[in-house]
Amino acid sequence: MNLMAELLDDLRAETASFEGLLQPLRDEGWELPTPAEGWAVRDQVSHLAWFDDAAARAATDPGGFHASLPGFLSVDDLVLEARGMPPAELRDWFRAARARSVEAFATLGARDRVPWFGPAMSAASFVTARLMETWAHGQDVADALGVVREPTARLRHVAAIGFRARPYSFAVRGLSEPAEPVRAELAMPGGSTWTAGPPEAVSVVRGPVLDFCLVVTQRVHLSDTALEITGEPARAWMEIAQAFAGPPGKGRAPRSG
Repeated sequence: MNLMAELLDDLRAETASFEGLLQPLRDEGWELPTPAEGWAVRDQVSHLAWFDDAAARAATDPGGFHASLPGFLSVDDLVLEARGMPPAELRDWFRAARARSVEAFATLGARDRVPWFGPAMSAASFVTARLMETWAHGQDVADALGVVREPTARLRHVAAIGFRARPYSFAVRGLSEPAEPVRAELAMPGGSTWTAGPPEAVSVVRGPVLDFCLVVTQRVHLSDTALEITGEPARAWMEIAQAFAGPPGKGRAPRSG
């Protein structure tokens, strides 16, 4: 299987997992608050749907996408625009937008460049980012519903984008990235180990891949994980790790606090 086919299959599976959280909800369930400040379950869904539509346009009509950028509203404004949409209509929007984006990216090669709100990305990186976003916003919904999700092998994609975003985590805060290399050694579901970074690195992050992914997507505070961190460069990174684009995230407060 080629890389794009693998990524798109995993994105479809992550989409199905996300929809599984929504399927049993009554209308009032869509209004439950999530850990993201000011966002209900419905807002997590509309956020994904809006950016899936934007992703499909970026992949199929780069010129039109660029032309639309000056009119782009803030993320919170986009959420507010969709607040009046009935849950059934919102679910249909998400399903249709996700299908359009998957269909668009299925026509691209892994290295094809796709414009976005920041720098352009390869199609493979773009699909990986959509999977990461789906998983992370799915975590917000799961937390709102009190549902514990079993980790899957798809977390390797979230871990990969989180590890690659290490320089960005410092740059977005105006900080200098430590010169020393960092390695990650993460326990995957099923017993295998996912690794990244040079084997000789002294600074290392070890522990469950789920905990690493929760930290780099800022869905849990570092102190509430089983991650073991060796070396100041690794700790400095994990305290500000951010896998997603945009300004520095607020992160989550420690559960004990």
